[in-house]
Amino acid sequence: MTRKNKLTLALALIAGLAFVVVMVKLKQPPERADDQVAATPARILEVTPQVFLTEARGYGQVLPARSWNAVANVGGRVIWKHPELESGNLIAAGTRLLDIDPTRYELAVASTQADLAGIESELRQLDQEQRNTRELLKLEERRLMLARRELDRARTLAERGALSETRYDEQQRATLQQEQAVQSLRNQLNLIPAGRDTLEARRARTESALASAREDLKDTRFEAPWDLRVHQSDIDTGQHISPGQSLFIADDITRAEATVQLEVAELRRVLSQLSANTPPEPGAGTANRFTDFHDQLSLGDLQIRVTPTNVPDAHWPGKLTRITSSLDPATRTVQAVISVEEPYRNAHPPARPPLVRDMFVRATISAPTPQPVIVIPASAVHQGVVYLANEDNHLQRREVTVGWQQDDRAVITEGLEPGDRLVLDDLVPAIDGTLLVPQAVEPDRKIGQQPVSGDRP
Repeated sequence: MTRKNKLTLALALIAGLAFVVVMVKLKQPPERADDQVAATPARILEVTPQVFLTEARGYGQVLPARSWNAVANVGGRVIWKHPELESGNLIAAGTRLLDIDPTRYELAVASTQADLAGIESELRQLDQEQRNTRELLKLEERRLMLARRELDRARTLAERGALSETRYDEQQRATLQQEQAVQSLRNQLNLIPAGRDTLEARRARTESALASAREDLKDTRFEAPWDLRVHQSDIDTGQHISPGQSLFIADDITRAEATVQLEVAELRRVLSQLSANTPPEPGAGTANRFTDFHDQLSLGDLQIRVTPTNVPDAHWPGKLTRITSSLDPATRTVQAVISVEEPYRNAHPPARPPLVRDMFVRATISAPTPQPVIVIPASAVHQGVVYLANEDNHLQRREVTVGWQQDDRAVITEGLEPGDRLVLDDLVPAIDGTLLVPQAVEPDRKIGQQPVSGDRP
């Protein structure tokens, strides 16, 4: 390296050191900034007690409340059949459905009527004989009275010697003969009631036979007892049928019954709203809850809706009729029978089908709480703890007791008071004292509460 190059390198090092010294001296100290705490935005709901619609839901099948299995009581040939008597058709009440040949039964009625007329004639004849015998008895009794008077006179004359014994004996014989005639008529009158009883018994037996014959004749004709839908028809015109043979099956369309499976706890909770002022405690026993509940509870206050599972937009109001005695220990469900009036009302298939036999439906039994309760979204409960915003908008954790949960709603029995500001968001981490930026929730969008009044079709 030459001397010139060494000098250049030395000058460069000196210049670099000088630049570093100058920059260090000119460096400004960092500005101090005040500590700032980041606030967390959160949706806030003001807790307000409200009447809550408690529900129990179950699924089951629909069956007609009444079903007519038409069975032939008499035999014969089918001479007429209604053209609509086929499966699926609707037939109005009073419509003539089927006729069996009535000739044999009409003849039986006519023959029995003739026998009855003969007995009636015999009774009239017996009554006339009784009247005639009574009139004749009156005459014979008068003749007997005269004969006895004549016998008294003959006895007086015979005692005086003015009448021979022969004449006196003849008068005695005449009197005895008249007494015998009177007694014979009285015997005839005494036998008439027995003869009448015999005829009355024959008449009663004949009237019974006539009633039976008329019933047989009536059984040859089938009429719809109520508005019905034909479920099954196995008979044709001209077919010979025998007594006891099934002809057709028809369902009453004026009322249907849905037998649904309900959880015991849910049903008990709904029924408790009818008689209690506080919500039932979770896990409480169910003994005696359903005993005589028809008399103990106002079942008319229940709001019941039956909906076909394949058409959720169509529904019918129902009435809780009874709860069966069967209990499924595995599923903890009971069978509730719900009656539905006019299941074919406003039916417009396929958008709104009627409630027909074997249709699978969902039933909802609901009742409003007797007093307002605190209801919050179930998502706002975090393992028994809710988040609240205090007056200074700082986070506060609080333990609560959930009475029961229904869908996405939870009924709080302890831990919340009206006016508390509930945090709806799931904050992570949720530390007491965290500063919040409240975002109020609109009242009509709080928890999506169902209306208290049930819908009607």
